[in-house]
Amino acid sequence: MKTKLLFAAVAMLAGSLLADTTPGDEITNAVTALSGKSSYSWKSTVVVPEGSQFKPGPTEGKTEKDGYTDVSLSMRGNTMEFVSKGDKAAVNSPDNGWQSLSDLEGDQGPGRFMAMMVRNFKSPTSQAADLASSATSLTKTEGVISGDMTEAGAKTLLTFRPRGGSGDGPEVSGAKGSVKFWIADGALTKYEFKVAGKVSFNGNDRDIDRDTTVEISNVGVTKVTVPAEAFKILEPKPAADATTK
Repeated sequence: MKTKLLFAAVAMLAGSLLADTTPGDEITNAVTALSGKSSYSWKSTVVVPEGSQFKPGPTEGKTEKDGYTDVSLSMRGNTMEFVSKGDKAAVNSPDNGWQSLSDLEGDQGPGRFMAMMVRNFKSPTSQAADLASSATSLTKTEGVISGDMTEAGAKTLLTFRPRGGSGDGPEVSGAKGSVKFWIADGALTKYEFKVAGKVSFNGNDRDIDRDTTVEISNVGVTKVTVPAEAFKILEPKPAADATTK
C-alpha cells in the first residue's frame, strides 16, 4: 500500500511540473538539449519577395561541441565558407582563397564585410535562444510554439551592424516579426522567423520582408572535416582526433 501511495504521489508531482511548464520553458529546455549534443548540422533558407534586389542563398553548417564549426553560405551567386573554433576563424572567399579573420578585418573592401558577417554569426542554438527571448505571448498549437516578436527584436534582425558597433546606424520604422519553433523528443528540430519593416540609411529607403527557416539534422552523428588550408590558419593545438581534408 505504501508503495502504491508513493507512486501515486510521484505521478501527481510529475503532472504538476509538466502543467507548470510554459512554451517559453519548452524552448529553453529544447535549445539546452540541442546544445548538449555532441554535434549537429543545419540548413537555413531565406525567402524574400520576388522583386527584391538581394536574394540570399541557403546557408549550411556543421558544428561539434567544443570543436569546429564549418559554415557555407551563398551570396549573389558566390559561395563563402568559414571554419571557426572559439574566437578564431578562417574564411574562404571566391577571389582570395583562405584568409584569417584578422586579415579580412584589415581589408577596406568586401573582405571587411565578410569579416563582420563572421563576427556576427550566431549558431542555431544561440539564435533560437535570442528569438525566444524577443517573443511575446508564446502559445503552443498542434506541437508548434509560436508568437509575435517585440519591436526591438524585429529591429535587430532588420539591421546588420557589428557587435559593439558605434556611430549612427540605419533607421528602422514599422518593424514587426513573428517566430515559430518545432521540438521533437525534447530537442529543437526547426525554427522560423519572419521580419518586415522599412530601413533607411543615407537617405535611401528599403522595404524589407524576410522569412527565414532553419532546419536541424544529423544530431549526434555530424562530423566536421576541416580543410587543410583552414587548419593551418587556425593553428589549433595538436590533437589526435583533428581531421583535415
